[in-house]
Amino acid sequence: MLDRSPEDSEANPWEFVSPWIVYGPLVIFWIMMGLRYRDFAIATLANPHIPTGGLCGESKSGILARLRAPQSFWIAPWQAFMTGKGSIRHATDAMERLDLSFPVVLKPDIGCKGAGVRLIRTMDRLEETLALYPDDIPVMIQKFIPYECEAGIFYSRLPTESEGQILSMTFKSSPFVTGDGVSTLHELILGHPRAGKLPHIYLPRVKGRLDDIPPRGEVVPLVFTGNHSKGSLFRDATHLVTPALTRRIDSILRALPDFHHGRVDLRFASIETLREGRGFQIIEVNGIGSEPIQMWAPEATLVSIWRTQFRFYGRAFKIGALMRQRGFRSKGAFDMLRQWRRQSALIARYPSSD
Repeated sequence: MLDRSPEDSEANPWEFVSPWIVYGPLVIFWIMMGLRYRDFAIATLANPHIPTGGLCGESKSGILARLRAPQSFWIAPWQAFMTGKGSIRHATDAMERLDLSFPVVLKPDIGCKGAGVRLIRTMDRLEETLALYPDDIPVMIQKFIPYECEAGIFYSRLPTESEGQILSMTFKSSPFVTGDGVSTLHELILGHPRAGKLPHIYLPRVKGRLDDIPPRGEVVPLVFTGNHSKGSLFRDATHLVTPALTRRIDSILRALPDFHHGRVDLRFASIETLREGRGFQIIEVNGIGSEPIQMWAPEATLVSIWRTQFRFYGRAFKIGALMRQRGFRSKGAFDMLRQWRRQSALIARYPSSD
């Protein structure tokens, strides 16, 4: 279990400001790097077998499907299928094939920042959620890993290197309130050091339960999706990375052909077992578009956020340039824009996440 103090629940003041404040300098940096390397999409070559290198519009299941045995053992069981007519049957068939029982995780195959991700506890909830997705889009059903702890591990390897490295590790957790037997859930949220400052994020997630009075000592998690924009808490844990963990992550991702730069999201049993390179299950493997999420830790400053982005995306450009020397060619900036617009249009139609 992760130790969490009230201070861990404090919001980073830059989390929910205008995206242009946080990402505007990155756009300028990207243009400068594109001019330097004479290709605005060269960073996508860091992972040349993934559309846009995993910047946007890529298929989550498409990445996981490329992970070869025996390393696929580390992936939480999953199956993709199309929404629309017959989707309930496809979902239940997948659960039977994978030997899954409720709860399970249902999420879009294309998306980012936890959009549309839901924890499904009952058949009624499954039917309700599938009906909310647009028709004829790919979704994934995945085993729910009951470990409380979750981490994002950012991995990178130059094509000239025999072994990769972990650039950062960040622990994710859900803020929670603890019942006192007197206050309503609404009152507990408003009194929480983080949720009380961001009621528009947390109150909608427990609508229908706001007047409930949790018994004394009952812990009520406020969010499931492990993304800061959905309300999760992040804590930089890079100092806990060990050679054993690095070797394990490297061996897993080396099974993905020409994968060099991206983030693994996983759930783990304990910090001790994670540092030993065991006791975890991978939920997703993300490409160059995955953020180095330690930049959203409460202590991060705006300048440190910018520096982190420049460092990580700068490395993607460097890797892409090395891959170009090996004969790979990008599909260009217009393909990136096309994929981004397609992804944005899909996300706008997804149901709210848990």
